Amino acid sequence: MKRDAVTGGGCLVSAAGVVGAVWLWGASDRTQRHLGNEFENNGQDFGAALTELPFVFLAGAVVPAVVWGLGAWLLLGRRRRPESSESPESSGSPESSESSGVSEFHA
Repeated sequence: MKRDAVTGGGCLVSAAGVVGAVWLWGASDRTQRHLGNEFENNGQDFGAALTELPFVFLAGAVVPAVVWGLGAWLLLGRRRRPESSESPESSGSPESSESSGVSEFHA
C-alpha cells in the first residue's frame, strides 16, 4: 500500500466515524429527551447538546483514525524490507567526501 492510500483511508474512516457517532448520539433516547422529545417539550435542555456534541464529534473522528493508524503501522511495519547497510552516497564514486577532508559520519 502506498502512503497516500493509507492516509486517504484513514481520513475516510475518520469521516465515517464522525457521521456514525453523531447519528448514534442523536438517535439515543437520552439525547431525544434533552432535545425536547417529551410531552410539550418538557425537559428541553440544549445545554446538554452543546456540551456533549463536541466530545461526540471528536471521539468519532479520533478513535477510528487511531485504530486505522495502528493497524496500518502494524501491517506495513512488518512488510517493509530491511534496508541495506550501504547508502547510495557511498557507492564508490571517485569523488568521495573523504577527499575533501570531510567525514561522511557527522552528527
